[in-house]
Amino acid sequence: MSRDYSYLVDTLSTWNFTLSDKKIQQLDLFYELLVEKNKVMNLTAITEFDEVIVKHFADSLSICSVLPSDVENICDLGTGAGFPGIPMAIAYPDLKFTLIDSLNKRIKFLQEVVDALGLNNVTLIHARAEEAGKNKIYREQFDLVVSRAVANISTLSEYCLPLVKVNGYFISYKSGDITEEINASGSAIKKLGGSMNKPVYFKLPNTDINRSFIIINKEKNTPKAYPRKAGTPSKEPLK
Repeated sequence: MSRDYSYLVDTLSTWNFTLSDKKIQQLDLFYELLVEKNKVMNLTAITEFDEVIVKHFADSLSICSVLPSDVENICDLGTGAGFPGIPMAIAYPDLKFTLIDSLNKRIKFLQEVVDALGLNNVTLIHARAEEAGKNKIYREQFDLVVSRAVANISTLSEYCLPLVKVNGYFISYKSGDITEEINASGSAIKKLGGSMNKPVYFKLPNTDINRSFIIINKEKNTPKAYPRKAGTPSKEPLK
């Protein structure tokens, strides 16, 4: 394998996480499949290897620094091109992952990835977030829901918290200054049955990329009214 994964290995070691040779090989094959498919469908604007390593792989796996020890069943909502779900599934083969996305073309691509990498711990679901949250098969079934989707915390919480079991967690990947978002979302999170922990701020090593995790505990069942009908959580975020 000619590509250099030392940045990823060194970065994860700062969080006391080790990638085996097999896992690196799986990530490398994922990279190849991603770049090849991106030629015919829009999966990501980031395709240069060095950028993918930092902005997709290292960023996705930075969750190892905050991953709760008591989770077994994880959902990646709005997985897109498979981030953070595919790198997480590679890194944590003993955990179960469900990746949900609203675009069937992306799900079909991810099925190709799962088959090629031999990931038997991944289930792929084609559904809108609002549909998944109302479906009893998925509602309040996951120990942890993660999302790198771009939306405010109130909107993401309305999408994600209905999928989280009581005593489970929702972790949102964030960047930039999120102070205002946090201040505006407390009431919404409480309505949805959650409570917010202090954000975890960090910088991806050897970059100027500031990142953060919003970690929300699910304390009680989400009221049946949520999530609201398609489009409403993004157009009219809860207050």
